[in-house]
Amino acid sequence: MGAGKTKRMPRAVREQQMLDAAVRVFGQRGYMAASMDEIAELAGVSKPLVYLYLNSKDDLFTACIRREARALTEAVRAGVLPGLAPDGQLWSGLRAFFTHTARNPDAWRVLHLHARTHGERFAVEVAAMRAEIVAFVTQLIAAAARDAHRDPHLPAGEVAGLAEALVGAAESLADWAGATDGVTAKQAAATLMNFAWAGLGDLMTGRPWSPPEEPEPGPGEAAPVAQAAPIQTG
Repeated sequence: MGAGKTKRMPRAVREQQMLDAAVRVFGQRGYMAASMDEIAELAGVSKPLVYLYLNSKDDLFTACIRREARALTEAVRAGVLPGLAPDGQLWSGLRAFFTHTARNPDAWRVLHLHARTHGERFAVEVAAMRAEIVAFVTQLIAAAARDAHRDPHLPAGEVAGLAEALVGAAESLADWAGATDGVTAKQAAATLMNFAWAGLGDLMTGRPWSPPEEPEPGPGEAAPVAQAAPIQTG
């Protein structure tokens, strides 16, 4: 049936057509339940042609991950407009991220759900994408610190940790937004800005939160346990 639908077109175009179909099927069914027959049917080609172009189901899934990872990272980078204030850069990057994941829900499920749970080969591909995004966010936070302080107060390790936390929150919020009716990309980005920027803004102006001072436990000693305030009677 699929073979009868096949029309002559450039290989690159045909391959993208197959990847479009594969992302949809993988995203909705997951890797294990996805059928090469269904992918071929949706792409309007024969199953042997899918194997001819992309070798195997594993290779097809890998190609989907790489294409969608590249599309997401490019969308985030393109969304951050140069010349904006630090909060404007973070806002534009978050909005680009949530806009892309909202417009491409199957691709987001492939990247954030299915690729992470079906073998190290696929998880490694997603980890590379995530590392690139974290590195980019790290640069944004470091640049914001430089703008706020001519002599930056944020150590590199703390900047990297903030970037990891922010990306992790964005990933979780993208899942929530996709599963919650009526949540727009703009609303999701605003939610994370409200959560994150209050703290980041204080850091940028040299007002970090500090934990209460407690004595450090000695070797072999347990950490001190906070004592509750006594209850006042009478």
